[in-house]
Amino acid sequence: MVKPVIYTTPTCQFCKMAKAFFQEKGVAYEEKDVVSDLQARQEMVDKSGQLGVPVITIGDNVIVGFDRHALEHLLEEK
Repeated sequence: MVKPVIYTTPTCQFCKMAKAFFQEKGVAYEEKDVVSDLQARQEMVDKSGQLGVPVITIGDNVIVGFDRHALEHLLEEK
């Protein structure tokens, strides 16, 4: 399975919910803090077209915000 990448900020509650979701499912993920990492911020904008977080990528799929249903669907496919 492709490791999900979560673009986050330290104070984002939806980011925390997304990380908790992956932990509950036992899915390893990579976190990129877009406040302290300007390269990660630019990656996120390039992929999603906006600055809102979280942005979650799984392979070529991009999810803006915490969408439990969409994440579960993508995890089932992988």
